[in-house]
Amino acid sequence: MGTESQSYTLPILPLKNTVIFPTFAMPITVHGPTSVKAISAALESENKMIAIFTQKDATRDTPRQAELYEVGTVANVQLISRFGTTVQIIIHGVERVKIVNFIQSSPFPKAQVQPCPLRITYNVEAEALHRELLALTGKFFALSHPEMQLNFPPLAAPREDIMQLVYAVGKLLPLELTKEQELLAASSDKKAIILLNEFLNHEIQILEVHKKISDQAKDKLSQEQQKYLLREQIKAMQQELGEGSPETEAKELRKKLDDCSLPETVRVEVEKEMGRLEQISPASPEYQVTLAHLQLTLELPWDETTTDNLDLSNARQVLDEDHYDLKEVKERIIEQLAVMKLNPKAKSPILCFVGPPGVGKTSLGQSIARALGRKFDRFSLGGMHDEAELRGHRRTYIGAMPGRIIQAIRRAGVRNPLIMLDEIDKLSRDFHGDPAAALMEILDPAQNNTFHDNYLDLPFDLTKVFFITTANSLDSIPKPLLDRMETLHLSGYSDEEKIAIAQRYLLPRQREEAGLSIEQFRVPEETLFTIIRRYTREAGVREIERMLGRLARKLAVRIADGETVSTNIEVAELGDLLGPERFFVEQIRKERPPGVATGLAWTEAGGDVLYIEAISLPSGEKFTLTGHLGEVMKESALAANSYVISHCQTLGIAREIEAVHIHVPSGAIPKDGPSAGVTMATALTSLYSGYPVRSDTAMTGEITLSGLVLPVGGIKEKVLAARRAGILRVILPRENEKDLSSLPNPVKAEMEFILAEQIEDVLIAAIPDLGLE
Repeated sequence: MGTESQSYTLPILPLKNTVIFPTFAMPITVHGPTSVKAISAALESENKMIAIFTQKDATRDTPRQAELYEVGTVANVQLISRFGTTVQIIIHGVERVKIVNFIQSSPFPKAQVQPCPLRITYNVEAEALHRELLALTGKFFALSHPEMQLNFPPLAAPREDIMQLVYAVGKLLPLELTKEQELLAASSDKKAIILLNEFLNHEIQILEVHKKISDQAKDKLSQEQQKYLLREQIKAMQQELGEGSPETEAKELRKKLDDCSLPETVRVEVEKEMGRLEQISPASPEYQVTLAHLQLTLELPWDETTTDNLDLSNARQVLDEDHYDLKEVKERIIEQLAVMKLNPKAKSPILCFVGPPGVGKTSLGQSIARALGRKFDRFSLGGMHDEAELRGHRRTYIGAMPGRIIQAIRRAGVRNPLIMLDEIDKLSRDFHGDPAAALMEILDPAQNNTFHDNYLDLPFDLTKVFFITTANSLDSIPKPLLDRMETLHLSGYSDEEKIAIAQRYLLPRQREEAGLSIEQFRVPEETLFTIIRRYTREAGVREIERMLGRLARKLAVRIADGETVSTNIEVAELGDLLGPERFFVEQIRKERPPGVATGLAWTEAGGDVLYIEAISLPSGEKFTLTGHLGEVMKESALAANSYVISHCQTLGIAREIEAVHIHVPSGAIPKDGPSAGVTMATALTSLYSGYPVRSDTAMTGEITLSGLVLPVGGIKEKVLAARRAGILRVILPRENEKDLSSLPNPVKAEMEFILAEQIEDVLIAAIPDLGLE
């Protein structure tokens, strides 16, 4: 075009974010009307040239001369297409220029420009720079595009114009606009190559670090970790640069700690732990352990509580809505609400619901939580054999977790939830420890204000937690643990109570689950009574609900098939719907030989009638016991036999018997306990005297060798079992008279109770032919 002393006038095209190098061609799209007019003027000229300068401020649409970089490029313009005010062109850089005189700004910029030729150097230093450039360029492409095989010496050998390579590589590098302009404005090839070598070195360092990170991530890669590749690369990059997300996590935890309301003693420890976290390298395994511990600590509700609903009438209504009867338990909850209303600082009670399966122990806990307006959480202790499940594991172990108690409180989100511990009587123990020992601290109001979970390792106050435990039997619960709980017994239900529960709760629930209306599914009281007697044998109502659910499903199938069905389930239909009767109530043995007496037993499933049979043998073992009897029951039989033999004269027994065999039917079922003592004594007296025992009488009670009748447990269940068998006359120990108050009124009105203090009282009532006074 010209030498440095020459100048010429050209239209000016300002570009906002692009630098055009000499010998470099590229397509661009131009939108502005002023720029379009400048391009049109260039295309109309003979040489089709235009001067291109890059703007310093990309926000200006019509920049002045001072807002353009000093050095630009003259380019040849070739039109591709035109769409209204938009023009697509190809520009080909020719040489560097600078503005000598700005001639006009409107209708398009025009200026007198002067060429700025580069000073080309030919010496040893220049050749060394050329070779370094070629080496760096080759290395750059080897790292960024390893699949490309470039041979640079033929492309731009030393002593030739290497600026073509300089500008081409400069455009390929991800350079900032200012660096590209700096490369364009270099006054000599030496300065341009030095600049480009600096840029190349910087990019090569970045690529090497990236390659190192990729290699490290690939070494760790396995089939299961492929989806985490990008995350690992980010972690490695953050580690290399000394910055990244771990700091963000620490900042978030610090902010959460500042906002969290912690006890002062706890805050001191958490601050220390927070300081340690900020000092630990994120790559250290200890970092994640400390981070998880702090996250748990700050998630716990140290000060959050729910407001108790202390409205006694509302509590009564909720408890009555969900459960039938259970008067003693409901009264205890109302008492606690009254105490909390008068003394808000009162500690929460620790209750233990004891009763057979299906009487509503677990669901009662949910109702209490609803009545109080508290959050509810439960977990089962059945089969638990490791105390770490309650106390948590120490953080030094891999996979350590907090204990069940702390986890339940975290789930509840408040420090005063109602937590139900199911099946406390089924705890196990082994070399891992004894969970019952851990529960002694958890369930002791004098100790649990500073409960220490091994994982949390900070004192947590459990005094506001309302603990309720459930059990089927108290026999397997350690006495020190049992001493820490207030025991409430939930007895089995009578037939009338089961019918009321079925009508009030079970039937509506099964109708709703089966999608039936009250008009489509009715079960009369007579049918319910048959289901209870013939298809279930339990103290609770769980099996009754299963039977009602089965009836509802059978009826739903018939309705869905379009059959016309009766809305009332009659007794005659039960055989088709539920199958043959499962249980037969043992009727009174009308004809009894001497030596047979009716006893009453308690089991975890409720009460049962137990017949004890004794026969005399001409020879053999003097005293034989069969029927899968436990040690206590065998000792009761021996004591009864010794008493009867020692009082033969008083009892009017003259017969001498060489050998006796006592058997208790249902031999496959284990039996134990002292409550069959009076029945054993009565059966032996009947055998020795030859007089039968009254067939309408059942009995229970423990005996002593001196003839006393001692009280036993499970009176309600035993009496209900006698009633189910049609026995309406029951002999009980005098001291069990107080237990009769727990019986339903219809049962008390229908049955006769004989209270005995001595064995003679039992024998007078049971064997009238004996003639005792």
